[in-house]
Amino acid sequence: MLRHLTRKLRASGPVTVAEYMREALTNPGQGYYSRRGGVGESGDFITSPEISQVFGELIGIWYISEWMAMGKPTTFQLVELGPGRGTLTEDILRVFKQLASVLSTCDVSVHLVEVSPKLSEIQAVMLTGGKVQPSPEDETAYMKGISKTGIPIFWYRDIQDVPPGYSFYLAHEFFDALPIHKFQRTEKGWREVLVDIDPEVPDQLRFVLSPSRTPATQNFIQPEETRDHVEVCPEAGVIVQRLASRIEKDGGAALVADYGHDGTKTDTFRGFRNHKLHDVLSAPGTADLTADVDFSYLRKMAQGKTATLGPIKQREFLKNMGIELRLQVLLQNSSDTATHEQLLHSYDMLMNPEKMGDCFNFFALLPHHRLIHPDKKDKQESKSPLPPVAGFNELLLK
Repeated sequence: MLRHLTRKLRASGPVTVAEYMREALTNPGQGYYSRRGGVGESGDFITSPEISQVFGELIGIWYISEWMAMGKPTTFQLVELGPGRGTLTEDILRVFKQLASVLSTCDVSVHLVEVSPKLSEIQAVMLTGGKVQPSPEDETAYMKGISKTGIPIFWYRDIQDVPPGYSFYLAHEFFDALPIHKFQRTEKGWREVLVDIDPEVPDQLRFVLSPSRTPATQNFIQPEETRDHVEVCPEAGVIVQRLASRIEKDGGAALVADYGHDGTKTDTFRGFRNHKLHDVLSAPGTADLTADVDFSYLRKMAQGKTATLGPIKQREFLKNMGIELRLQVLLQNSSDTATHEQLLHSYDMLMNPEKMGDCFNFFALLPHHRLIHPDKKDKQESKSPLPPVAGFNELLLK
């Protein structure tokens, strides 16, 4: 990978951080996701669903609660972007099975947007037991199967390929792996941070500043920007625009869970290898590269087509979703101490402000009418109040 990059840099000069990330992560031959996709205890990073089934169950309940609040439409597409190993989808499907009587009148299907052939194989084994078939050429899905719980599952390479319709979207640790552009404020104005060969050490890379403005500098820096260093992820912006348009047109909602900030942080670009921080420029293709999600940018990119909620800290969201009750039930139902300890350890990982509790956030896109009655102007009294959105409001236990 390094050889490939240095050849490219010698031939055509420095590249943007976005281009470097894209190569290091998704190059078909040597990219990190193409070769490994290290999720889980043995991989390079652990995600919340890998830690605890409770996480996925509560997200499943969020979708059902929103589906009910929106009047129980007859179809329900669950669309997950970058599903990892499929653990989260599996936990959500378990909830759907447990609440089958609630969903009995509804036609439920699962749609996974996954570019990695290796990960889609892992997902297929986890969700269907490996019983999948390639789709015919004329279909937009490249693979399809039936979940162990009897729900049809389809795989796609792009969100645009997912059929339109009433859909609930899920992006858990999806946006943080999308390529970012980095910008630095200088005396001469904004300059883009680029990646180049280090002239002192031939097979090493270094960051340099663009000598003048780049197209990205002109397009992505907001005139009102106050920070001196900014990271922008245009691809995330495009995806949010698509989600917002689809929700505005067909209904549904999107739930985003990721580490991030609300437009306050500056340099968050980092690498992980074997669960340890790794220099982003060394041994490209062998480490996971990631950057915090700027939720203020996602909100801006929804362009008012949908309402947005959040970001709210993971520990607040899960607490509002009733994680403590769920933990108590699981503790009562488990007899052995190992399971007890595992449950308490998982709870601590998810909720402890020092661990995942504070650095992860939840953010949602919802149709405007979900939060404000369309005919708010007239006879408000006759309207029943809209049910609160679970997770973003304090849980009131009846």
